[in-house]
Amino acid sequence: MKDNETIVEMITRSTNIVNGFEALGKTNKESKKVMKILRSFPSKWHTKVTTIQEAKDLTNLPLEEFIGSFMTYEINLAKKQQEGKDKKEEEHSSQSYN
Repeated sequence: MKDNETIVEMITRSTNIVNGFEALGKTNKESKKVMKILRSFPSKWHTKVTTIQEAKDLTNLPLEEFIGSFMTYEINLAKKQQEGKDKKEEEHSSQSYN
């Protein structure tokens, strides 16, 4: 996964690669695809990767559910970052008035 890449962009890129291999006759089980995607996440995603590895049976985890978990995490992470920015701006604004 690239640093500025979203989950959807990363999954799309990965799917294109997998489709290319399948066109050449190389197929993988869904569990193997999940494991390969897990290994591609940068360190900032380590907590979520570890959580999924410990909480889910990766051999039976549908790719859609796996992707959904990461998309939800990404949305929540973006909300928290925005809340932090809003709070800083609010604090800065209130200090300007004093």
